[in-house]
Amino acid sequence: MIATAALLGSYRPAPGERPKADPMTDFDEDAAWQSFHHRDRAADGRFVVAVKTTGIYCRPSCAARRPRRENVCFHPSGEAARAAGYRPCLRCLPDAVTRDRQAVAAAIAILEAAEDTPPLTTLATQVGYAPHHFHRLFKRATGVSPAAYARALRGARAAEALANADSVTRALYEAGYAGPSRFYADSEQRLGMAPGQWRRGGDGVTVEWAILPSPLGALLIAATPRGLARIAFESDTERLGDLFPRAKMQPAGPATLDRMTRLIAATATPDPQLAEPARHTAFVEAVSRAWVSGG
Repeated sequence: MIATAALLGSYRPAPGERPKADPMTDFDEDAAWQSFHHRDRAADGRFVVAVKTTGIYCRPSCAARRPRRENVCFHPSGEAARAAGYRPCLRCLPDAVTRDRQAVAAAIAILEAAEDTPPLTTLATQVGYAPHHFHRLFKRATGVSPAAYARALRGARAAEALANADSVTRALYEAGYAGPSRFYADSEQRLGMAPGQWRRGGDGVTVEWAILPSPLGALLIAATPRGLARIAFESDTERLGDLFPRAKMQPAGPATLDRMTRLIAATATPDPQLAEPARHTAFVEAVSRAWVSGG
């Protein structure tokens, strides 16, 4: 809601005329107003906010001063707002939201297809952004940095390779690690046990597990004294039992369960416009990193 004529460009409403709102079916305007009032970035791209007194529209998180509620209406997209006679805010650039999301989705696709993780500079250049800006953009959309997302992908490949490869050495190279030092360093947080124990089905390891609700569905978390043995969107323990037939399995005790619950509640939900697998990967990585950091 930029109210100055300088930012409105050449727009001038006709005398006595105000742009009209475009009704949206099944749209909760009270919830939209609350998102707008609190500058909720998660609402960006879900709708735009138009101000009748200025003739412009903004993204919900626009930093400008809030207008009066009666002077606001909502539209499902910038296109709809423009069709109703509004012009985009030159401060928050609401039409850039789609481009931002496309860039994040493109970066995720690049990371998922890459054998070696590209540096941030390369990744940002490939999607058309400056590195530092894209780093903030990616983290805002997913909750993790591009590097953390790449580590999550590599960790998932490592776990899969360990379950199927005939040796730890072969598994680490199949997962994309350049050498054993990084792989063994990561195993503390990614596997919750030594790689050899993982391959032997959790031999000698005690695993506490729970299946808890999350914003993205039922989340299974299996923890050991050394880290997380498994964290995945699963509604039963069948896969957990297949992976660790020789481990001592037990439901999470009160302290562990409380910690799991708190970490899930504290983890930001990734952008709902991203593909579900990407949202799952990012959420799991965010919870995993919080666990390792002692959260």
